[in-house]
Amino acid sequence: MDFGQKKVLTTDGTFKRLYFIGFVLAHSRFKYVEFLDRPFRASDLIHMHENAFRHFGGMSREIVYDQDRLLMVSENSGDLIMTAEFTKYQQTRKFKVYLCRKSDPQSKGKIEQVIKYVKYNFVKNRTFANLIDWQDACMKWLKRTGNYKVHHNIKKRPFEVHALEKEHLQKVSGTYIFEKVFTSSITRDVGPDNVIRFDANRYSVPRGTYRKGAPNIVYVQSDGAYLYIRLQQHGEVLAKHPLATGKGELISEESHRERNTIKRDLLIEQIQEQLTDTKMADWLIEQLTERYPRHLIDQLKVVQSVIANYPDFVDEALHELKRLKLSSANDLRDIASSLEIQQQKNLSKVGTINEKYKDLVAPERTADIYLSVLQGGEQR
Repeated sequence: MDFGQKKVLTTDGTFKRLYFIGFVLAHSRFKYVEFLDRPFRASDLIHMHENAFRHFGGMSREIVYDQDRLLMVSENSGDLIMTAEFTKYQQTRKFKVYLCRKSDPQSKGKIEQVIKYVKYNFVKNRTFANLIDWQDACMKWLKRTGNYKVHHNIKKRPFEVHALEKEHLQKVSGTYIFEKVFTSSITRDVGPDNVIRFDANRYSVPRGTYRKGAPNIVYVQSDGAYLYIRLQQHGEVLAKHPLATGKGELISEESHRERNTIKRDLLIEQIQEQLTDTKMADWLIEQLTERYPRHLIDQLKVVQSVIANYPDFVDEALHELKRLKLSSANDLRDIASSLEIQQQKNLSKVGTINEKYKDLVAPERTADIYLSVLQGGEQR
């Protein structure tokens, strides 16, 4: 096991440092990787051990570690002094700890290769949007590349060797033993979307729990079936959710979103009133609801800004949006803006011609002159 970190490009054009932990089985080279968008804590290290054991389908009798402050206080000339939290975990799971010495490529080589592989294969040229999608992409990468392609040393596919190796791993008991490791609740940060993260999944808390400038920390406990969230360590339960069975899931309670639902319905009602073509308005709202379920309110706000800023062009832009088979409020805004710019160009062109010839006066002739020309006379 070892840690790594890497700066990645985000979808908004900035750079963000991501931290990850890597595990690899020595015989099969079967790998597990998990990311965080902040430095690791001791509790994270223990959670990720559990996730790795589930991924491997068991636990090895000995785990090799690089020296790290999260699990080791001091090597003390061979007498390992581990952190209190990790000591409880290691004694509960009963695996042996082998701590690598500095500059020891023979023992660290396998995991260091994994860290490099993740940095320069998975991470390279990827754009970060959020941690859930990033971790999901990593698991898919492990399945199709990291654990699928033939390893250059063993000349076999790790997932095929792992199928045989798995039978020799120690079985890991359930969540009960894992929960005994912690003598008290662990904490989680509440995000601006009133969601916390726990074991690679997200769980909602009541709207308004997150407050700007506040600590925004909650205490979480699990009994193996449910997750309990409290504002105080021994206070009343703020939220109770069934534990997710997979990864990357959002477990949400409808009452936690009530104000959001009211705001969404109000925006929809306002847009339907502001757009003159009700059928097109219904079509647009249906498209946005289907394509942007998580960002519907943001999309509706963009539609409102288009109606306010381009009132003379929004109807035409809406029909053009449907004709082009597009379904984004941002596309609607761009089309309306283009229509306004085109009209300004046309008006500017007409205005320039009129300005250029405004002082010219066409000569006037009497009807007698034209009669004389028709009769073969000279033009006067």
